[in-house]
Amino acid sequence: MKQKVDTIASALLGIESDRQLTPEIVEEALKEALTKAYRKHIEIPDAYVKTEIKDGIIHIYHQRVVVEEVEDDELEISLKEAKKINKDAKLGDMIDEEVDYTQFDRAAVVLAKNVIKQKIREAEKQIVYEEYCDKVDEMVMGTVETVEPKFVIVNIGKTLAMMKKSQQIAGETYYEGQNLLVVITEVNKETKGAQVLVSRATPVFVRRLFEREVPEIYQGIIEIKAIAREPGERCKIAVYTHNENIDPIGACIGPRGSRVQMIINELHGEKIDIFEWSDNIADLIKNALSPSEAIAVIPNENVKDGLIVVVPESQLSLAIGKRGKNARLAVKLTNRKIDIKSDAEMEEAGIDYMAISKAMQEEYEAKKAKERAYKQQQRIEELNQTPTEIENVDVADFTYDDDVLLDTEEDMPLQNTTTLFEKEQEKKELDEMEEAARIAKAKRKEKASIAPSTEYTSKFENFADASSKQETAPVKSKKKQEEVKETTDKHDLSEVKQQFEQMKPIYSEEELAEIEAQQMEEENVWDEDVDYEEFDEYYDD
Repeated sequence: MKQKVDTIASALLGIESDRQLTPEIVEEALKEALTKAYRKHIEIPDAYVKTEIKDGIIHIYHQRVVVEEVEDDELEISLKEAKKINKDAKLGDMIDEEVDYTQFDRAAVVLAKNVIKQKIREAEKQIVYEEYCDKVDEMVMGTVETVEPKFVIVNIGKTLAMMKKSQQIAGETYYEGQNLLVVITEVNKETKGAQVLVSRATPVFVRRLFEREVPEIYQGIIEIKAIAREPGERCKIAVYTHNENIDPIGACIGPRGSRVQMIINELHGEKIDIFEWSDNIADLIKNALSPSEAIAVIPNENVKDGLIVVVPESQLSLAIGKRGKNARLAVKLTNRKIDIKSDAEMEEAGIDYMAISKAMQEEYEAKKAKERAYKQQQRIEELNQTPTEIENVDVADFTYDDDVLLDTEEDMPLQNTTTLFEKEQEKKELDEMEEAARIAKAKRKEKASIAPSTEYTSKFENFADASSKQETAPVKSKKKQEEVKETTDKHDLSEVKQQFEQMKPIYSEEELAEIEAQQMEEENVWDEDVDYEEFDEYYDD
């Protein structure tokens, strides 16, 4: 029988929109509910039933297997009877016979309703689990829905989460409609009650608040190594950074304490102690017991993994703290058993705690030295095992520019091939004025070979000449000589000489006398900015 059920279709659409479920999930739940309802109606739990929904029409089929001899007429059908329903039927086929589900009794209808409810709840739990299973230890914003003496129900978006009394900050009061920052601590799909548990008392909550307020922590520049907390009273945080230019404590506190104050306000006045983390357990415990100052930390032979912290007699109560709070937080943070004693007690017992502490520190330093040496050796081995791609500069696949200015006119071309290192050196030593002076000096030498000259040679020109001599290098190979010769043919040296001919300085006799006197004065001037003693060793011989 075929029947269109508009009310069922509208109900299914309502479930999809309200529960945020997909149509496939709802249809699957309805099919399973009708299948179980029909089996309940005919009171045959193992009957073959097939349910289909096409265009808003529900079809329920009772299926039977085609056999030669029928033993159970509810599960099997003979071949003769099967051919009456389907002419192409053969042994082993399943014959479908549609049934009227409107004739179900009350028990079958109630069962179908309960099955649909159960399937929808399971689908909802699965969706919530998939949504929040990857968000454990993350901070979310929620709205308080219900406040009970033992728990608070918080709406965190797609589900309601429970915050137990033990996970609340002592002294806080909650009211309906209040916006709260909470941390997801647990997500499960097996329980009958709330699937998601949240907390404001966990140390992770403080960590997330610091990540929100301190960008350096969020970016990983500063690392929170450990947190110990008593919710509503005091919290101790050990921070560390690998960047020596950053103060981790100052970055967490912020300008004028603005960053840490925002966190304290969120925690409703909970005190926060921030100190620097250390690999040395002695230094870590000394920092963790702040504001008290510890004198020494020595091993406790009577307790496994125990330590004895020696403090001045006047600071014994400060180190222990009110109701042992300070010492208790130090134990939580370091995960070591701590026994705090005054220096007077240790002296009465005849224990040389300073010598023991010194030996403990030397042992730590020796251990760190071995670790550094081992890491260095590992690094050296890695570098030795790494194949060198270029072993010789001569075989390296580099392209060099062949443009280098000439030093002489006859032997060297205007341009030459140099290495990259020589180019860098030339860029640093030569500028445009030095090049002009060098070419002008070459021109004067050429004239001097023809006729003697009494022209004055400046100190700057001498320096340029020395620089030119240092830069002049012999051609190393025949190939390079051929390249130099080709380059020389391509350039006209006369044009270059004409460009700098006008730059040649011309002095009168009076000007030459003044320049010479001025140079003599400059040579005799003592430069106070130069440490001449630094160069004494070069003149000892």
